[in-house]
Amino acid sequence: MSNTARYPDDPEKKKYNGRRYDKQFKLAAAKLVREQGYSAKQAALSLGVKVSTLQYWVKIYGQEPQAQAETLDTLRVRVKELEKHNRQLIMEKEILKKATAFFAREQQQP
Repeated sequence: MSNTARYPDDPEKKKYNGRRYDKQFKLAAAKLVREQGYSAKQAALSLGVKVSTLQYWVKIYGQEPQAQAETLDTLRVRVKELEKHNRQLIMEKEILKKATAFFAREQQQP
């Protein structure tokens, strides 16, 4: 039998500590690893969080501002491309509607 089943009310035995951290804390923790040169294990121990949690924060919040800017620029270009493609599809749809109406009228005339 596991310790959590034997001692369900023991806080040291719980798997989840119930803490919530705000975004600023997570960003600061990620900066410790990315910019200050701490290892994930050192930073996690000093902050009192699990190493895996800190590694996740580094992955999510630890992007360089330049990389984020490149991502935004890439997304803007992609949106413009999709808008252009959408306009073309709308135009093609209108042409097909008109063609369908034209040929339907020709079929009805004797």
